Amino acid sequence: MESELKDMNSNPPSSSSSSSSKEERPLLKSESDVSAAIEELDKKFAPFARTDSYGTMGLGPFPTAEKVKLAAAMVTLVPVRFVLAMSILLLYYLVCRVFTLFSAPYRGGEEEEEEEEEEGGGGVVQEDYAHMGGWRRVVIVRCGRFLSRVLLFVFGFYWIPESSLDRVDSDLKTTSSEIAENGETEKEEPERPGVIVSNHVSYLDILYHMSASFPSFVAKRSVGKLPLVGLISKCLGCVFVQREAKSPDFKGVSGTVNERVREAHRNKSAPTIMLFPEGTTTNGDYLLQFKTGAFLAGTPVLPVILKYPYERFSVAWDTISGARHIIFLLCQFVNHLEVIRLPVYYPSQEEKDNPKLYASNVRRLMATKGNLILSDLGLGDKRIYHATLNGNLRQLRVFHQKEE
Repeated sequence: MESELKDMNSNPPSSSSSSSSKEERPLLKSESDVSAAIEELDKKFAPFARTDSYGTMGLGPFPTAEKVKLAAAMVTLVPVRFVLAMSILLLYYLVCRVFTLFSAPYRGGEEEEEEEEEEGGGGVVQEDYAHMGGWRRVVIVRCGRFLSRVLLFVFGFYWIPESSLDRVDSDLKTTSSEIAENGETEKEEPERPGVIVSNHVSYLDILYHMSASFPSFVAKRSVGKLPLVGLISKCLGCVFVQREAKSPDFKGVSGTVNERVREAHRNKSAPTIMLFPEGTTTNGDYLLQFKTGAFLAGTPVLPVILKYPYERFSVAWDTISGARHIIFLLCQFVNHLEVIRLPVYYPSQEEKDNPKLYASNVRRLMATKGNLILSDLGLGDKRIYHATLNGNLRQLRVFHQKEE
């Protein structure tokens, strides 16, 4: 992809005079030239391009009517929603603090952490209260689910329609047929899914899944040290990752996630883990290639599809900055979210032996049932697209490369 960007401006100047070479290769100085170049980039990186009325990176241009709406919301709706959101966050933090008093966190991988620190490396650390049993855990989970839904309501998601598909087409997968294929009867209790997999559109996905099932997530180790959010993430049972880990003896992120998936599959009281196999967010119309981490254990998975219909502002977190996204989100009085829950996917023996095939088949099923477009792009392509739009890398020379 980088080579394609370079090829767009790879015509070298001829040995003739500099004046003639400049005339033969026009620079993208006019607004129309830049707009055309951005439009071409949006086509190449379609899964990450914004398609709402707020324009690329949410920078507009905005019609007068929209400016008036934003100005009115900034002085009325935004302050109220911000205060309510912070109050809910603080309230749940206090709930977590009170009901984890005198309780030691579960420290799976503590030995590995100590070894990594001695070697000067990083790794995956498990330190949570999700393995805590009893009535205190029940209070933490129920309060977390309720307050997450309240927070979504504050953000304008007043109603969230959910649809469940009990069966899927036979050429894709049928739950009952797979159970029968594995030699189980319909009277027997079906296997518990080891992981929930979902497409990834926005950070709001996390709030929805917290309100629906309160699962664990994979997060950076620094998240566990943040004020308020750190304790909440530990109550969720997040797997904390330090991505720069380089120890050859370290089992890695996939190994830790694999263990958690197997644990959730075997033990009903174990926290469920939630993974976004795309590894990054899209604009909501596409489904990227799946990473195999959620499928390595070969356990059943529960696919969930999230869709965010919109009229003005899309809540997809793609090219827009975090601060700008939050402001526009709070300014929009009504936001929409639709959820499609697919039946638990029971892998065949072939899929258990081949995680890439397993991931590909689940991805194809989700794309078909969610009316999503399959794309071969990934996180690396998204970074190139962002860098080009922001002018932070040499790809910006596509627009303004000058002759030395």
